[in-house]
Amino acid sequence: MPLSPSPAIQTTAAPGAVLDTRFHVETPEGIDLVMRPAGLLVRALAFAIDLVIRGLILGAAMFLLSLLGQLGMGLGAILYFLVNWWYMVLFEVLNQGRSPGKQYMGLRVVHDDGTPIGWAASLTRNLLRFVDVLPFAYAFGIISCLYSNTFKRLGDLAAGTLVVYRDMPLQRPPLVSAEPLRSPFTLSLNEQRAVMGFSERQGELSPARREELAAILAEPLQVPAAQAEQQLNRIASGLLGPT
Repeated sequence: MPLSPSPAIQTTAAPGAVLDTRFHVETPEGIDLVMRPAGLLVRALAFAIDLVIRGLILGAAMFLLSLLGQLGMGLGAILYFLVNWWYMVLFEVLNQGRSPGKQYMGLRVVHDDGTPIGWAASLTRNLLRFVDVLPFAYAFGIISCLYSNTFKRLGDLAAGTLVVYRDMPLQRPPLVSAEPLRSPFTLSLNEQRAVMGFSERQGELSPARREELAAILAEPLQVPAAQAEQQLNRIASGLLGPT
């Protein structure tokens, strides 16, 4: 069931959308955000992990509270309510949209526009779980997820939220350690990238391949072929600058 985008933010699914497709969001500033909606299986696994954690918390607490007799049973009922209804909400709002299960599976909950989830949206999506579980075993929620190209259950549709994969920032491989050397002439951006890429990828290349690439790069840089690898690494260090 698609939602109508707001005038300020336009959201589009990729043409010919398929399972686990990318979800594009254009912000008012003209920035194109790309998110990857999480599928039904990975969400079910995350929910199962959270269910086990809640069960362990309640089991341990009920055992201790049972020692207090009737008072303990009353406190246990209050604790049961708090854990079942506020466990997800507190983690989602205070932990960047990630319950322990979602964090383990690399997921997070966000608004449709990619912004962090707030109290109202988290409360709405979690309170409506009682509808998703109907008539049994999350049947309505499963049907809704399978129908939606962004895997939204009914709570997500009502709250305007989306469960997405939490993309980790890419880490660039380190350069080969070498004494910095200034390039004999000003390099273009593509030339700088080529030299830096050569130094970063040396550990992945065979000696023959390194020699071949070094010879290609050495010629325009006026570097002697015999010293190509060493000199290119020094130029890459010079381009990187002090760290």
